[in-house]
Amino acid sequence: MAQSRGPNEPYITQFEAGVESISGLDVALSGTYFYPEGGGQPADRGTIGGIPVVDVQSRDGRVLHTLEREPAFDVGDTIAAVIDREFRTYTMRAHTASHIIYGAGRHVFKDIGYGGFDITDEKVRVDFTTTTDVDDDLLVELERLTNRAIWDSRDVSWDELPRDEAMDLEDIAFNTATEEGVMAEADSIRVVTIDGWDVAACGGTHVSNTREVGPVTVLDRSNPGEGLTRIEFAVGPSGIEQQASEHRSARRAAGEIGTTVQALPEEVRRLQSEVETLESKLESYKNAALEDALRDMETVDEWQIGTVEGYEANDIGERIQDLAGEVSPVMAATGGDGRPFVVVATDGSVDAAAIIDRVTDEFGGGGGGGQTFAQGGGLDADIETVRKFLVTQAETGI
Repeated sequence: MAQSRGPNEPYITQFEAGVESISGLDVALSGTYFYPEGGGQPADRGTIGGIPVVDVQSRDGRVLHTLEREPAFDVGDTIAAVIDREFRTYTMRAHTASHIIYGAGRHVFKDIGYGGFDITDEKVRVDFTTTTDVDDDLLVELERLTNRAIWDSRDVSWDELPRDEAMDLEDIAFNTATEEGVMAEADSIRVVTIDGWDVAACGGTHVSNTREVGPVTVLDRSNPGEGLTRIEFAVGPSGIEQQASEHRSARRAAGEIGTTVQALPEEVRRLQSEVETLESKLESYKNAALEDALRDMETVDEWQIGTVEGYEANDIGERIQDLAGEVSPVMAATGGDGRPFVVVATDGSVDAAAIIDRVTDEFGGGGGGGQTFAQGGGLDADIETVRKFLVTQAETGI
């Protein structure tokens, strides 16, 4: 059975062939230019005898075309086949772009190996094996080098080489899993070369010159496994839209803060520093206001009791412990919305935990602590009712 000639003659998208076999929806032809799914590249789309092709697979040396419906033609017929030119062009450009990205990686990574790739309608991903930490600056440089190689209009070629000759090529990129599998047993290996940029063992479809790829936009990076760095990028219209969206967002952001796109990073750093300073000042003001509120609570015998709103129980707890004994032997503050809390700190003359126990016995909820500090929450009462109860405890004593 004939193998796919698509990888070696990728610009052919219409042809005629004889029907060699039909099994249900699967059709084998005497020759085909359809690319079967494999190596990270999706199968070609198109029609055979006017019927849409929904899948193409290589099985046991045969290329099987799965049709959308049962064919009207028979074995022995000569039929017309049409490959979806738009999708074929996209996969050629996307696959070639993955090689260009890898070639760019050779320039920016300390060490590099090939971990695989995949093409979808929206994006392409390439997995590198490298110990290099891929930060934002390096990602931008990878994109710059890729698009520069495209602009340089480098020729792309493909040849079948004897296996030993291919393996001896300097810096040839191999997918380790592939090298250990099918290619390790093959007499010859298909080698794709981008002039002066990259050499890789590959069976996919490619353009004949990098200028045909068009703009490439790096989208993201991730670490799918130990020692692996995944770079995702877009080719063609989706890449153009991504670049436009990023440029639009950058210009809007720059406009909002009254600077240029080029000066945006430095201005953002300045604003972040300013925000951190303001947040520090605000925290200082809040702490001072909390201390004032605690000091100004109502004095009942030797207790100071009051409601402090706008603060969490833990914030009050940290400050009230510093004040107990200095301001008053016993300080009890309540706060919170809905189901209030109570925080108690003492100089040790009164058991703070005992006060909380009485509050939770009366209003439910829970809490705990020790001799000089305790707190409780989830009380089934309003704040004013809890405050009045604390006043009663101060007047009657614990």
